[in-house]
Amino acid sequence: MTVRYFAGARAAACRPEETAPGGGCLDELVVGLAERHGERLAAVLRVASFLVDGVNCHDRRAPLPAGATIDVLPPFAGG
Repeated sequence: MTVRYFAGARAAACRPEETAPGGGCLDELVVGLAERHGERLAAVLRVASFLVDGVNCHDRRAPLPAGATIDVLPPFAGG
């Protein structure tokens, strides 16, 4: 699956996107990303919203579809 990072998440991950292993749920993906990139990204992931194939993810334990695109959206300032 593809993980795309936006704004502060992009800075914390030091990349705009990456490929992650498929299978599992969003909670498992987040743990793996935090382990891979460290506390800076882990802090962003704790407050981020996630889109799975363009749809807001409300059930972080639901299985992720094969080949999904996950967007990591940290809180945005402004209005």
